[in-house]
Amino acid sequence: MITSRYNPLIQHARAVSKGLSKELIFVEGLRLCEEAVRSRLACEEALYTEKFAQDERAVALLAQLKRNGSRCTIISENIFASLTDTKTPQGTVVLARRPATDRTAFEASFRQDPLIVILHRINNPANAGAMVRVAEAVGATGVVATEGTTDLLSPKALRGAMGSSFRLPLWTHAKFDDVLSWCRERGVCTVSADLAATQTHTDVAWTGAHAVIMGAEAGGLTEREIQLADERIRIPMQPPVESLNVAVALAVVLYEAARQRTLQAPGSSPKSTLPAGD
Repeated sequence: MITSRYNPLIQHARAVSKGLSKELIFVEGLRLCEEAVRSRLACEEALYTEKFAQDERAVALLAQLKRNGSRCTIISENIFASLTDTKTPQGTVVLARRPATDRTAFEASFRQDPLIVILHRINNPANAGAMVRVAEAVGATGVVATEGTTDLLSPKALRGAMGSSFRLPLWTHAKFDDVLSWCRERGVCTVSADLAATQTHTDVAWTGAHAVIMGAEAGGLTEREIQLADERIRIPMQPPVESLNVAVALAVVLYEAARQRTLQAPGSSPKSTLPAGD
């Protein structure tokens, strides 16, 4: 059992948790680690506490990690607490290879009539993670994060996405103008969120290829960025409410898009489930 904060493995894990590694990501918690294994991420190291290893699901997870070639190391509760910023840590962390999130990898997943989400300067990792989760829930085909957007694979963003970041195609560190040009070249209609727009999110015909652009939590999109999009929409709200949380706003828009796209394809029907508690 590792009991020293200065152990090289602990120092390495702490660096990964702070985003100082370009190759690895910090995956924390039983469910998220299970999702990483199911998604076939290359999990190099697993750190866990003695208490964690007493759970039946935990034992199964550790066994699978070992079969996959991961090195599993037990550490003390105090040392584990020093690695994480969660209030009630579950006692397990996996250091996994960062999945490919470049333009080439994203393009490989491109399909006809996509529904893409573009996150532009979203700076709250919890919001960003929730938006990735919503995107997967409605059947979006990918998420693009522009320069200035928080790391979608940071520990907080991963917790917010609850595994969606491992499954949904991602393109990160993209230049805003490049993304819009990329969409234009492929016939993808870009739609920006704008409080001053004349049409609402239900006025748009969402069938066909579309990309929804969501701007920063505080200021949204600039006037120039709004004008660059093919269409502009707003979500109607009763006064005195003027805005919604950005992840909530995205969910409202995407579920309308999903409703219309489902109606276009009557042979398919989305699964309707209540979300499990996080």
